[in-house]
Amino acid sequence: MPAPAIATGYGGKLTVDLGALKRNWQALNKVSRGALTGAVVKADAYGTGIVQSARALYDAGARFFFVATPDEGIAVRASLPEDTHIFILDGLFPGAAPLYVGERLMPCLCSLPMLEEWLQACLASNQALPAALHFDTGINRLGFRLNEATIVKRMVDGIGYAPQMIMSHLACADIPAHEKNRTQLALFTTIMAQFPGVPASLANSAGLMTARENHFQMVRPGIALYGGRAVAGRRNPMSPVVTLEAPILQVKEVKTGETVGYGALQTIQRDSRIAVVAIGYADGFFRSLSSANNHRGTHVSIRGQHVPVIGRVSMDMIGVDITDLPEPPKPGEVAEILGKTISVDDHADVGGTIGYEVLTSLKGRYTRQYVETAAQTTA
Repeated sequence: MPAPAIATGYGGKLTVDLGALKRNWQALNKVSRGALTGAVVKADAYGTGIVQSARALYDAGARFFFVATPDEGIAVRASLPEDTHIFILDGLFPGAAPLYVGERLMPCLCSLPMLEEWLQACLASNQALPAALHFDTGINRLGFRLNEATIVKRMVDGIGYAPQMIMSHLACADIPAHEKNRTQLALFTTIMAQFPGVPASLANSAGLMTARENHFQMVRPGIALYGGRAVAGRRNPMSPVVTLEAPILQVKEVKTGETVGYGALQTIQRDSRIAVVAIGYADGFFRSLSSANNHRGTHVSIRGQHVPVIGRVSMDMIGVDITDLPEPPKPGEVAEILGKTISVDDHADVGGTIGYEVLTSLKGRYTRQYVETAAQTTA
């Protein structure tokens, strides 16, 4: 048996594998083939660190980056070379056009007031400042309404402005058979016809991985870059990027009939051994991952073996049932919370959420480190 992993700090350790991140982008770039492959690095690069992850993605070959806010865009701009192109998915914040121009950020314009303010900035600077036009084809979030397309076309043609890109966003790409995917594709195609020659972008991770007709000139992968499952019901081919380990604080014996954790929701059905692990909902380990008498919770891994969470997740710690381990671990050894044997989607499935939320919630009391592993080869 290999030597057990021992905690070197006083809390959890989160490791981001930039080598795996690069390989994931390169794999998706092969799938996209003729389309440019961007990289979505919003929300602190899905919790992995926007500066470090953006640099790794640039090294892998990415030149087009998508963030949510101007602040995120400024962080990417300061970290990457001049040939980086940065789109702001939240659009143009009122009065912020000079900031976007100064930092060379491209808003994804999604309303008529945004478009008017941007075109005024173009006229004031006597240049066609690059931006995307974002159309809502059915998700009912950001985007011009379809009946505004004619107005948008008239406004941009009125000053001879050519947008950098037109785009939309799929509502159900993670469910490839959903009828809404075909409806949105058809609507987007009608919008494209009004802007001939302008590059188009529709596909997120799932759209990229499931339907080549969604690719157009630019794809925008997000969750798949970070190792999360993009398509429901399919094997996830992406490499895990995040590993999270937390130390065992105490090992104790509990007797049949005793309860574990707040609320006394879990009654022990056999004499058992539990390990108390230093992670809780303050660290992004959701309370919904708890176990109770009437439902199972999630698992973690100790020495490569899955062990179930037992009782309610508390702010700082969880209990796990280690009765079936051949040898009990010692305090100071670590439990794998995420990694090779436990994925973000394993926890998401138990917690009734998605891998996106699991990743972006990892803001706890962790020692964070970055590594760059090489691809594994088989003999």
